[in-house]
Amino acid sequence: MSPTRPTSWTAARPAPRAWWRRVVPVLVMVALMWASEILDLLTPFSLDRYGIRPRHLDHLAGIVASPFLHHGFGHLIANTTALLILGALLALSTRHLWAVTIGVILLSGAGVWLTGASNSVHIGASGLVYGYAAFLAVYGFAARRLASALAGLLVIAGYGSLLWGVLPVQAGVSWQGHLFGALAGVALALKLGRRDRAGL
Repeated sequence: MSPTRPTSWTAARPAPRAWWRRVVPVLVMVALMWASEILDLLTPFSLDRYGIRPRHLDHLAGIVASPFLHHGFGHLIANTTALLILGALLALSTRHLWAVTIGVILLSGAGVWLTGASNSVHIGASGLVYGYAAFLAVYGFAARRLASALAGLLVIAGYGSLLWGVLPVQAGVSWQGHLFGALAGVALALKLGRRDRAGL
């Protein structure tokens, strides 16, 4: 007889070593972002040009590349802090880190590619930050898991001001990336949360 599947974060809490393994992918992603920014600074490669160029078919790869590219270290540091906190919380409270990361990058990137301003280049991991925050805010309620719902409330309390970032109020900021990142996070939270609630 197979063991009963845990129905909550508390019941499914992993052994201490598993905590570290869960967070490693987040650290690797952030390290890649820093490596690409250092490479961009120290070499003539001009990596930022490989970001998302809306409706340019020859720049579709920018959808995947853009989260790893930033406008300088100030931009990168701001995203690093949020990614480490939200990414670790997502990795430790659910088993969906990879699904959410890949889903948010592709969905938000596609949204920016379709709706971004012509002749613009969009880079940065802000869409991923918004996706993580939105997912965490909704997932616990969709899955009906108390611990995850409490984590979601903490995210809302700590990052609720991010909501203003989905509006086109600041020049030079990719509000489309923020908006589609958040929408992707909500959609994935509803889908995966309901699936987990059903025990699938």
